[in-house]
Amino acid sequence: MSPLRTILIAEDSPADAEMAMDALREANLANPIVHVEDGVEALDFLLRRGNFANREEGLPAVLLLDIKMPRMDGLEVLQRIRAEEELKRLPVVILSSSREESDLACSWDLGVNAYVVKPVDIEQFFKAVKAIGVFWAVINQSPETE
Repeated sequence: MSPLRTILIAEDSPADAEMAMDALREANLANPIVHVEDGVEALDFLLRRGNFANREEGLPAVLLLDIKMPRMDGLEVLQRIRAEEELKRLPVVILSSSREESDLACSWDLGVNAYVVKPVDIEQFFKAVKAIGVFWAVINQSPETE
């Protein structure tokens, strides 16, 4: 049996990141959860460079990606992920407060797997993140990556 794959959260808001991690824990997922604060750190994690150069090999089960982040926004991260041969199949779920049509259209054009607008209601937020975690970390089957 393969080891549990990480759930990666790229979110600059500490409060939103903590709520997402709490929701994933509440879903009783055993997967490790890693939080990064911007797009540069997300790519560093995925490409095993910088502070993450020594992390174990393998892709996360899913990347929960905010759009509006410092240094590199989520849309640029998504564009770079889809351009990298070893990352292009990584499931990416945009989890953003942006309801802008341009963000939504650009995300889909770049190959996002799902786009979830962060609910203002905390209970809805927890339900949405738990469902995302269970689907991508437990239910979804993806091709093995070497």
